Amino acid sequence: MTSRPGTHGADKLDAAERKLLPDSDFGLPDRREYPMPDAAHVHAAEAYFRFCPEDRKPELARNILRKAAELGVDIKSDTIREWAEQ
Repeated sequence: MTSRPGTHGADKLDAAERKLLPDSDFGLPDRREYPMPDAAHVHAAEAYFRFCPEDRKPELARNILRKAAELGVDIKSDTIREWAEQ
């Protein structure tokens, strides 16, 4: 997977790039955590889902699925689907 210009890797954002993202690109918008501006970041959010606080998992799961649908990303985690239903 190739990086976008200005990034350190396909799923890495520097502080300036992260600051420019709209709240809607984050899995937890109020905390600006789990950025998902592209497919690589949706997959990263899926991978790091287990580190999310339990009380925030339903919101994060729904936002991962929403962003994945927007970008045409296939989410393989049944756990995320289950949390999204809560």
